[in-house]
Amino acid sequence: MTDIPPLFTPFTLRGATFRNRIVLAPMCQYQAEDGTPTDWHVAHHGRYATSGVGGAITEATGISAEGRISPGCTGIYTDAHVAAWRPVTQLYHRQNIPILMQIGHAGPKSSTMRPWDGSGPLHETGPEPAWQTYGPSAVPAREGWHVPKALDEAEIAGIVSDFATAAKRALAAGFDGVEIHGAHGYLLHSFMSPVMNQRDDGYGGTLAGRMRLPIEVAKAVRAAVPDTTPVLYRASCVDGEGGALTLDDTVALAAELKRVGVDLLDASGGGIPSGMRLAQMKPKPGFQVPYAERIRHETGLPTMAVGMITEAEQANSIIAEGRADLVSLAREMLRRPSWPYLAAIELGHPEPASILPKLYSFYLKIAA
Repeated sequence: MTDIPPLFTPFTLRGATFRNRIVLAPMCQYQAEDGTPTDWHVAHHGRYATSGVGGAITEATGISAEGRISPGCTGIYTDAHVAAWRPVTQLYHRQNIPILMQIGHAGPKSSTMRPWDGSGPLHETGPEPAWQTYGPSAVPAREGWHVPKALDEAEIAGIVSDFATAAKRALAAGFDGVEIHGAHGYLLHSFMSPVMNQRDDGYGGTLAGRMRLPIEVAKAVRAAVPDTTPVLYRASCVDGEGGALTLDDTVALAAELKRVGVDLLDASGGGIPSGMRLAQMKPKPGFQVPYAERIRHETGLPTMAVGMITEAEQANSIIAEGRADLVSLAREMLRRPSWPYLAAIELGHPEPASILPKLYSFYLKIAA
């Protein structure tokens, strides 16, 4: 029998087993109502629950109303949100696919319009009024955006508590684990960034101070969920030059996250325009994979690779060469929801239809 390609071998994190290494990446949908997912979310996830992915992660979901990116973003801060998410988790569980919720606080990048409305800051007056934003310092995410309120230590403690409560609610909604969002210019990333974090107390200054809040959040989330529950952390690993966040900083963060019980680092990048220009990152296929590779090798923490991973052989080689433990796809899954099945065929999987629901496999066999 032909060997199973490395991309299609199982991978286990605590009590969750991914039957292959392909993970649906978080993709904001901006279709929620007061933080509540709608039938749009059920339809969106329905096509991926039957796609053959090994696992899935939901869009950035606010730990509080003010922690949402936009008025259309999902939340997990009320019991109504818990009930509304259950149809989504049930879709994946019917196919024995673990699904994780990405929990986060948008910080200086909250209170913004939906992308098709311009993505800029919400106005004080209008059909969807702006709300107070928060950050490590009173530094706007971009020129002309809301100036965030610098969090005091009591408010920081409240943020930590909100993350822990959100994790508990996620499990109540049927999620198999959580991913803490510490990337893309949102609150935890802004604390890590020397550009956004201009504090002179214990939550700023040195790297140890800047990563204090991410570590406190990780510890609180780990303590809030059972030992069998995987906890992931998504990090922007770099922010460019000029004294901004470096990969060395993120390697140090990953080592601390591992120490407090985080199970995998989802290695992304960018998100703070004042310290990162798209041209500096030079996007190309697999351009962020080296972040996952270095963190995995230097800390021993499992990693997930992201960033223009589109081809089957490319994804398979990342796993085969030990550069990461999982690969995460977003835009390519939008283009080709059947990507896992097509990749299995391309890579010579001995039973490519086995990764699909039994009904689909049956129809494929009788149509052959």
